[in-house]
Amino acid sequence: MHYKNITTDHQLREYCRQLAQGESIAFDTEFVSEHTYRPVLCLVQVAAGGQLAVIDATAVEDLTPFWEAVAQPGHRTIVHAGRGELEFCLEAIGRRPAGLLDVQLAAGLAGVEYPASYGTLISKLLGEKSQRHETRTDWRRRPLSTRQIDYALDDARHLHAIYETLHAKLSRLDRLAWLEEEMAAWQEEVERSLSQERWRRVSGSSGLDGRRLAVVRELWRWREAEAKRRDKPVRRVLRDDLIVELAKRSTADPKRIGAVRGLERGDLRRRLQEIAACIRRALALPEEGCPRAVRREAQPKHSVLGQFLFAALGSICRRAQLAPNLVGTPGDIRELMAYRTGEDSGRRQTVPRLARGWRAEVVGRLFDDLLAGKTAIRIQDPTSECPLVFEPVDKGKAGA
Repeated sequence: MHYKNITTDHQLREYCRQLAQGESIAFDTEFVSEHTYRPVLCLVQVAAGGQLAVIDATAVEDLTPFWEAVAQPGHRTIVHAGRGELEFCLEAIGRRPAGLLDVQLAAGLAGVEYPASYGTLISKLLGEKSQRHETRTDWRRRPLSTRQIDYALDDARHLHAIYETLHAKLSRLDRLAWLEEEMAAWQEEVERSLSQERWRRVSGSSGLDGRRLAVVRELWRWREAEAKRRDKPVRRVLRDDLIVELAKRSTADPKRIGAVRGLERGDLRRRLQEIAACIRRALALPEEGCPRAVRREAQPKHSVLGQFLFAALGSICRRAQLAPNLVGTPGDIRELMAYRTGEDSGRRQTVPRLARGWRAEVVGRLFDDLLAGKTAIRIQDPTSECPLVFEPVDKGKAGA
């Protein structure tokens, strides 16, 4: 496979001058994330202007020219499942790639599948097979074989063709505006996740009260700083289950902390005083300084109704040529029901996903009518992939 091999900063600058003049840039990355605090970028594969290129990120000292070219307005940027690519760009220069389009999201809006693997899109849209023989490669090691380079380039060279096929489908369905809306919301979510503390994502912490959540927050902050300092994955510094256990015990006594099973590791024993200080800070907080506990009381009626509406969601999406997993989850349906019935009054800060934008157009308003008794569901053809039919309720017959 013919490609431009970029291994020096001079080559990269020259290449990026050409890249910035094109109408479209498709790219993918190979990185390793198992051993470090942040993923280690090893390779960038680019398809632009009818040419393929491989940028060796382990050899090039400064990748800024590439990210600047990608972010420069005037072109579209094509990726697949591109959260990692977006994060690399944001962390490098603080800006998004210009005209970013993710073919995985586009495929969901076109009714192909979501989340669809790259190989699935190549097979379903282009009728070709992708190379999947180097999925366990350690991309940090050099030299890379021809087989490894071909595999990496394969992840970029089909992106334009996939996008063009999906663009035509979405244009026929009049959903290009939906793709823009979804891309904007997705990028905003990624930016928020990078800028906000994510201590509420500590597994097992959802049922804790405010005081214990304060302990979780302090330990999470310590873990982040320690992982960054040591350049280690956060869970190798202190596992989630140990954070939750320490929060439940809420003791700042180093001896009692050291007695917790799982804290016998030498590196943790040497930092018992630091861990104790974190817990002590949380315990000393005034009540108003503690996080608010999120109470999710079980609603059996919502459980049954949610299952019913989730089945209806699948039928609606199949008829509309949409991937149900992209449109909404059972949790999204429960949020919509709580929102419409007023049960989350005073707690919710934003309108639920199913009541906004194109999702409201497809399912939100229909669900509103179902909940209000204005629309009924019946089974039309039990053997069909779309057996359910939605019909307005005849008020005259209903009252007869």
